[in-house]
Amino acid sequence: MAKEPVRVLVTGAAGQIGYALVPMVARGAMLGLNQPVILHMLDIPPATEALNGVKMELVDAAFPLLKGVVATTDVIEACTGVNIAVMVGGFPRKEGMERKDVMSKNVSIYKSQASALEKHAAPNCKVLVVANPANTNALILKEFAPSIPERNITCLTRLDHNRALGQISERLNVHVGDVKNVIIWGNHSSTQYPDVNHASVKTSSGDKPVRELVGNDEWLKGEFITTVQQRGAAIIKARKLSSALSAASSACDHIRDWVLGTPEGSWVSMGVYSDGSYNVPAGLIYSFPITCKNGEWSIVKGLSIDDFSRKKLDLTAQELSEEKSLAYSCLS
Repeated sequence: MAKEPVRVLVTGAAGQIGYALVPMVARGAMLGLNQPVILHMLDIPPATEALNGVKMELVDAAFPLLKGVVATTDVIEACTGVNIAVMVGGFPRKEGMERKDVMSKNVSIYKSQASALEKHAAPNCKVLVVANPANTNALILKEFAPSIPERNITCLTRLDHNRALGQISERLNVHVGDVKNVIIWGNHSSTQYPDVNHASVKTSSGDKPVRELVGNDEWLKGEFITTVQQRGAAIIKARKLSSALSAASSACDHIRDWVLGTPEGSWVSMGVYSDGSYNVPAGLIYSFPITCKNGEWSIVKGLSIDDFSRKKLDLTAQELSEEKSLAYSCLS
């Protein structure tokens, strides 16, 4: 029997990430090659013409899985009945901008979109926030969509996770698919902590620890961390545009693993609502190591945290607490 289509909302759909993301969704990269989708695309009124152009291209691409397209500037129409919402739209960060410069603008955007999802999305809608500051935008969305379970509101740190995998694979000259269980802790910002203490590489003689194979703690505690932390800024400097392709791909990875499950024995990084695990203050959206099964995520528990890592976890939590305070002050 044919599957019912899943309705996937992409906000900011005429922008760079949206333009890269919607064909991936329509092709099955997000929900699998046997899952039909109906795409809901939202953007602001000045982008109406561009949004219609994206819709024309989706029609022209003749994706077999794509069962319908809603292209609109009306937030209620966009949110009605959606099962998955990928919140890409936001006030963009540009070269040289501080994250805090964009906070107040994004608070008002996310307040209005949260209200529309609250009233009009399908029950048990899953939400992924991509637009920066992603963790805090997700927290604002949670505040104004109280009937959406807090477990269903997440933010994207899979991009940083994938960047960390990429750096290790390049350093060791191994296939990226053979590297697993890196962790991104904390904020999707330059305070995030890419952690390889529990990561391993598949070799002909079994799984080997990344730290052992790299054999260079100075690189792992220095250049590796800063390269992952600052990769987005480096891409903006190189392209004069943000990292749209890799962000879109990692958004698909995030939702696919959340819905379809993570492979046995491996975890991914997701920004989720903290329950106090690893002494991270409850009430923050914080990136943890996550496994997924049957559409639900769980924080990987019981991993050892050394003193170096503890300081890094606390530093990024402190930034998130400050962002939360700043965002809440914008609400008053």
